[in-house]
Parts: sequence; C-alpha cells; structure tokens
Amino acid sequence: MGGPYNIPRDYKGENKILFIFSMKSFMYTAIGGIIGVLLYYVFSLISLTPVGVACIIIFALLGFALGTFKVPETNGFEITKKTGGEPIDQVILRWIKFKASKNRIYVYKEGVHKDE
Repeated sequence: MGGPYNIPRDYKGENKILFIFSMKSFMYTAIGGIIGVLLYYVFSLISLTPVGVACIIIFALLGFALGTFKVPETNGFEITKKTGGEPIDQVILRWIKFKASKNRIYVYKEGVHKDE
C-alpha cells in the first residue's frame, strides 16, 4: 500500500560536533580545559610550564571522559552492579546530591544489638 519510509535516528537531543564531541562532552571538555589553563598559569609562575601543559591535557581528557563514557556493566564490583550503563557524570552528580543532603544509611545486623 505504501512505499518505504525512513525512520529518524534517536539522538536524544545530542548533536555531534567534530564527529567525536556531543554538546555535553564538549562542555565537559571545555570546563576541564579551563581548569587546566588555570593550573597552567599557576605552574608557569614557578617555572614549571611543562607540568602546566600536562594539566591542561589531563583535565581536558578527564572532562571528555566524564561527558562521554558510561559506567561499565560488570558484576565484579558492587557499584557497577547498581550503576552499570548509566553516564558517569549522572552517577557522580547523584552521589554529590546524596552527600550534600546529609542522608545516612543504617544497616542493622541480626543479633548485634547493644541493648540486650
């Protein structure tokens, strides 16, 4: 009855920049680079310019990794069992919000009560 039609790809609102950067990963890379540039100026004041350049590269790569990669799905560690497949930045933001709200988790083991 009808001819073939194209189904649009689901990009989830993320456009690609320079083939490897999404908007989110580009933003995280830029923030990491800015932190690296600040450290570059600090290290250049004490004549350690190569260390400052290394800081720019390292912080930009860390920013790119935070904005791009997801937590691997493995059963080797407790954290990866619970957060496997989620973006790393979302896991870190959720942890920061949890710590900022001063929530406490209490685990009571059976048979270990001091009031007995």
